[in-house]
Amino acid sequence: MIRKLASGEYRLYSRKTDPKTGKRRNLGTFDSREQAQQHEREVQYFKRH
Repeated sequence: MIRKLASGEYRLYSRKTDPKTGKRRNLGTFDSREQAQQHEREVQYFKRH
């Protein structure tokens, strides 16, 4: 899940909530939405390899 921050950056959050905190994990902050989408694809790849 990608959200735009007030600073104009984009942050990648996990799809599921963290059971300990009840919130989504921050998986990185990026300057552009394209960079965040690319990183999300990389994360999904490594979940299966």
